[in-house]
Amino acid sequence: MRPLDEQETTQVFEKLHKFVGNNLKNIVENPSYEGTDNGPGRYCFRLQRNRVYYVSESLVKRATNIKRDNLISLGTQIGKFTKGGKFHLTVQCLGLLAAHSKHKVWLKPTSEMSFLYGNNVLKGGVGRITESISDHDGVVVFSMSDVPLGFGVAAKSTQDCRKMDPNGIVVLHQADIGEYLRMEDEL
Repeated sequence: MRPLDEQETTQVFEKLHKFVGNNLKNIVENPSYEGTDNGPGRYCFRLQRNRVYYVSESLVKRATNIKRDNLISLGTQIGKFTKGGKFHLTVQCLGLLAAHSKHKVWLKPTSEMSFLYGNNVLKGGVGRITESISDHDGVVVFSMSDVPLGFGVAAKSTQDCRKMDPNGIVVLHQADIGEYLRMEDEL
């Protein structure tokens, strides 16, 4: 497990900024109260086998006793780098994105299952949507009872969504909590 280099850090922060905006500062400066340290520690990003983890520094110090080959996971997985070198967020970071997201979409109960099966969000299934969403912004998808279901990319701005027909795509699917069941061997 190693720290991210400058290029990797840039890719991770750009992707996170797409979803959380200026709240990225809150993620980076979040105090950690794990471990035996007197004062609060900090969280950091670490890379292990092309996967990026968000983990407290005290946990990283304790994990140095474990060989790299034996270490499977540590902290919360944020995403992974593809073989082509691009960074993709994974569903495990949904809790972090939901807590700090700036653009949100709430689904009607009738369209929640469709989204959880990996389909895009249609306008007819949208219960509420935050203002000031523009094209290609990162969006976190919630149920009407504020349970985070997944995330994606806005296909249209908020203003365009109001004018479109009920079968128009509002959010392009990227990840959802149904992946825990559909892809459990890969996670």
